[in-house]
Amino acid sequence: MHAPRTRVQRRPVHGVLLLDKPLGLSSNDALQKAKWLLRAEKAGHTGTLDPVATGVLPRCFGAASKFSQLQLDAPKIYEAVALLGTTTTTGDAEGDVVQRCDVDPAQLTAERLAAVQQQFTGPISQVPPMHSALKKDGKALYEYARAGITVEREARDVVIHALELTLADTEQAQPAIKMVVSCSKGTYIRTLGEDIGAALGCGAHLTFLRRIDTGGIGVERCVTLAQLEAMTEADRLACLEAPESLLAQHVRVTLDSDNAARFLSGVRRRGAWPDASAVAVFGDTPPALLGVGHIVGGELVPDRLLSPLEIQQILESTTPLKASGTLEEL
Repeated sequence: MHAPRTRVQRRPVHGVLLLDKPLGLSSNDALQKAKWLLRAEKAGHTGTLDPVATGVLPRCFGAASKFSQLQLDAPKIYEAVALLGTTTTTGDAEGDVVQRCDVDPAQLTAERLAAVQQQFTGPISQVPPMHSALKKDGKALYEYARAGITVEREARDVVIHALELTLADTEQAQPAIKMVVSCSKGTYIRTLGEDIGAALGCGAHLTFLRRIDTGGIGVERCVTLAQLEAMTEADRLACLEAPESLLAQHVRVTLDSDNAARFLSGVRRRGAWPDASAVAVFGDTPPALLGVGHIVGGELVPDRLLSPLEIQQILESTTPLKASGTLEEL
């Protein structure tokens, strides 16, 4: 007989876990694993990574989940390797081969790569791949693809802020290119690899994909699930960054206790502040994040607020959370 499963005692946890997602695991599975290890009551995501991709995947817990949209909208940086001469049904090594052709390495000159690099830098349009989580009539595209159905998809506008293409070392008989891509949200790197392969006249599919930065959060700051699992519970909590670590690009405003209480009630406050579209608001006694807002015409307008209970739980946390980045004080 199987031993009865031990019920995990959940608790309020507030912070951001900077996770280096492993290969082969879905983003949701990674979130649930981290949630279990931290015994967290509430968890949220800041976007997804394909199971075949690794790298930066911030996971939000408790109050931090109120600011997860900021990471969803943030620009991303990826490293990828595209094998030339072979296209697949999925645009990566998981799919079935669609077409193969010979590639002459002598044609892959620095000048040709530079021309293609320039072609795909700046605003571009992409047709979302069938093997993606994008929904059509309430159903994910990959569900249609698994059923052998191809549906019409509208092209989407994205921005490639910077692109670097170089020949990559590979054990494969065919040549490959390494891609370093800085891009806007919603960019499909598999599609970009396929389109670059088409522009080179030989086709391509990705054999490697790693996100190395999202919104200024680099992979060097991340922890793996394996590392997290090997830690004590106290060390796991110490890995969390404070909710305000997601607000590094916000201007900081500090309110006295009277104004802080009114702000937390959703009341606008007046002050000698210049206009600002993104403001992180703190109380001074005790020093604590209250929420975010914006300033227009000298009025501080609340946008997303922490609850008094969330603030109390953060202040009472036995493990001080790390605050990463800087907030410009007004």
